[in-house]
Amino acid sequence: MARKPPRPRPGSKRKTRLLYRPFGLLVGIVSGAAASALFTQAWKAVGRGSDAPDALDEDRTWREILIASALQGAIFAAVRAAVDRGGAIGVRRLTGTWPGGS
Repeated sequence: MARKPPRPRPGSKRKTRLLYRPFGLLVGIVSGAAASALFTQAWKAVGRGSDAPDALDEDRTWREILIASALQGAIFAAVRAAVDRGGAIGVRRLTGTWPGGS
């Protein structure tokens, strides 16, 4: 049987958002590092084992640079969304209040 989250106290929504900010920043840093490692591994598979191209790398083609950028953006966005959502669910389970929004 699923456990119900605790009922929020009046005025606790603002406190929860304020307390969530430092947690969110820390988790954001960790998720950025994880996304970077994931991108490196993904590029090694897609880019035939080479390092990811830099936009100013003269020896790389436009196609290669744009594909790498799109892949990196997709990975970073997906990791961030998963971490943000998981953190918000965890905060709601602990406090009964959703940390974001109004």
